[in-house]
Amino acid sequence: MWNQTKITALLGIKYPILLGPMGGGFSTPELLAAVSNAGGLGSFGAYTLSPEQILEANSVIKAKTDKPYNINLWVSDVDDSLADYPAESLENVKELFKPYFDELSIPLPDLDTRIPSKFLKQVEAIFEIRPAVFSFIFGIPSREILDECRRLGIKTVGAATTLDEALALEEAKVDAIVAAGFEAGGHRPSFIRPAHDSLTGIFALIQQLKAKVKTPVIAAGGIADAKGIAAALTLGADAVQLGTAFLVTDESNATPVHKAALFSDESKYTVLSKSLTGRMGRMIRNRISEEVKYETGVLPFPLQTRLMGPLRAAALDQGKTDMINFWSGQNAVNLKHTKATELMQALVTETQHIFHR
Repeated sequence: MWNQTKITALLGIKYPILLGPMGGGFSTPELLAAVSNAGGLGSFGAYTLSPEQILEANSVIKAKTDKPYNINLWVSDVDDSLADYPAESLENVKELFKPYFDELSIPLPDLDTRIPSKFLKQVEAIFEIRPAVFSFIFGIPSREILDECRRLGIKTVGAATTLDEALALEEAKVDAIVAAGFEAGGHRPSFIRPAHDSLTGIFALIQQLKAKVKTPVIAAGGIADAKGIAAALTLGADAVQLGTAFLVTDESNATPVHKAALFSDESKYTVLSKSLTGRMGRMIRNRISEEVKYETGVLPFPLQTRLMGPLRAAALDQGKTDMINFWSGQNAVNLKHTKATELMQALVTETQHIFHR
């Protein structure tokens, strides 16, 4: 049976279909519950939230599903280079982006380079919640954190963009590994080498991991329909993870203009850029990603995000969508479902049909 895999047995779910844990405010308890209640694994991206906000969100989630679900955090949520970031460099980057602020008639924000990591406090909330799954990107938690997850019965899932990262995750004894192909939307969660040196495609990455690691593999990147699911499972993946296909559903917290962009012809033009957040991510091209090339120095993460936050808000208010980063994977051309439950039903039915043809 296509839907009986190491991952379904490990996580106690019916189908090897996982919701990508979209952080930055895109996740909702409603979207998570729709996927979990339909037999997949719903996920909630919580890296921007305080521990108190994570606990509040979990209370809402618990009221909507009694099925397994995943909460996702970023191990590295502040770039190391921020610690001694020169004031002169900060002013130079602000000057680079000033024309966009001027065009929208808003001032440049005052920025403070002192940004503490939230991760360790957030993990305490994870221990209190005890979700079925704790997934993480941008690194590997300490041995003490992983040991405590095992003690509490929380399954751990790390993300790898390369075979070396997968081997490091296996050595840390995580329960499963997300193979994050370069086709995926959102940030590239590389942690051993720079993101621009970690751009393996999903089909090659699945095969590399299956040849060298024993840990179950979850394929992510450019998978948006049953054909992609069937292809990934045929290559040896134990499950798949979909993000963009769920981002356009009514249950997601993406803005209406973001969803419209994903349904438009423009969605076929995605780029890898760090100009809007400070870390490389895949989005639909826009003026800023085109004009501020990847090689251009910008602020470390999340300071660049804080610089661009007011610009994004003003651009939304003024309808200047060519300045907004609309996250998207490379395969948004055939998106059609706007209800998460209907999407899950279609994925299951059509994948079943492919394997039983």
